Amino acid sequence: MNWNNCIRQIHRWLSIAFTATVIANFVAMGLGEPPALVVYSPLLPLFLLLFTGLYMFVLPYATKLRGGRGAAG
Repeated sequence: MNWNNCIRQIHRWLSIAFTATVIANFVAMGLGEPPALVVYSPLLPLFLLLFTGLYMFVLPYATKLRGGRGAAG
C-alpha cells in the first residue's frame, strides 16, 4: 500500500470515529449533562481529519507542480 492510499484509509476510519463520537455526544446530552470527556471527544478525530483532508486536497496541485503523473499514477 502506498502513502496516498494509506492516508485515504486513515481519513476514512477517522470519519467513522468522528461520526461515532458525535452520536455518543448527542446521546449523552439527551440523558442529561454529559461529562467534559464526552463533550470534547470529537475534537481529536476532527483535527486529524483536517490534516488528512488538507493533505488530500493539496496532493493534486503538488504533483502537478512537480511534473508528476497525478494522484492516480
